[in-house]
Amino acid sequence: MKEQISLESLTGVVAFARAASYGSFTAAAQSLSVSPSAVSKTIQRLEHRLGVRLFTRTTRSLVLTPEGRELHGRALLLLRAAEDVVQSAAAVRSEPAGTLKVAAPLPIGIRLLAPALPAFRRRYPRLHVDLRLNDRFVNLVEEGIDVAIRIGNLADSNLMSRGLARTRISAFASPAYLAARGAPGHPDQLKDHDCVNFRYQASGQTLAWSFRIGNRAIELTPDAAIVVDASDAVAEVLAAGGGVGMLASFIAAPYVERGLLLPVLAEYAVDGAPITAVWPGNRHASPNLKAFLSFLEEVFPSPVPPATAYSAEL
Repeated sequence: MKEQISLESLTGVVAFARAASYGSFTAAAQSLSVSPSAVSKTIQRLEHRLGVRLFTRTTRSLVLTPEGRELHGRALLLLRAAEDVVQSAAAVRSEPAGTLKVAAPLPIGIRLLAPALPAFRRRYPRLHVDLRLNDRFVNLVEEGIDVAIRIGNLADSNLMSRGLARTRISAFASPAYLAARGAPGHPDQLKDHDCVNFRYQASGQTLAWSFRIGNRAIELTPDAAIVVDASDAVAEVLAAGGGVGMLASFIAAPYVERGLLLPVLAEYAVDGAPITAVWPGNRHASPNLKAFLSFLEEVFPSPVPPATAYSAEL
């Protein structure tokens, strides 16, 4: 008869799998809501029990040993099976309850999701929301995320998806800047203006500005006076009179309503990337997920079909 796994060993496997996925004890500890030292000690006890080293530790990183790589693959299979058990049990409930983990890009989380969450909680008071905002690509299965919002076309994967909306990308500037410098009448005139651009955190590339001139789509990357790596920072720089910049409509809207920004080159604006909800297939029957997807249709009132190839998030 095989030895039954102990709770301590199971805890060690969970901590190890999360540390291996993140490449960091600190990041693993944050995802598990424990201290880094607790994660380190739990993994050390697992190594002692197994009689193998799972990581080669350096001052800057964790590197899996050959034994660690093999165990990591097996550990992920175990955790996915455990998640299936939890989701199957949750599907029996008629009322959403427990915790729903949601991942989203910063601008969507701040501008659209966060203001809507109080209404969602009033509707489902037994359901708690754990909203995680960042601009990196999140592995839903490894990080235990129930649903993620992504901007851009989606790569082929085992994730299920639902199109929510399509962004509208336009140029904006403050009234003070336009009074001092005038408004560009054509994209070619941007070379005579101070431009504020966005840099993708993941790739380090700056945003190429897209415009539609008649039936022709063009792209240009301006010689920007200021470059920042957060969309909300672009909006703040523009509102302070920093120049002309590109923003998604949902980011610019509150600034326009308060008179802090005005659209420019509006006749040349283009539709941006699709916004899509994605989730692991094993959560499809979850009442928590169903409730949240239904609520997203109210947050994003213009559905679009999911696309087919992934692009970076703005």
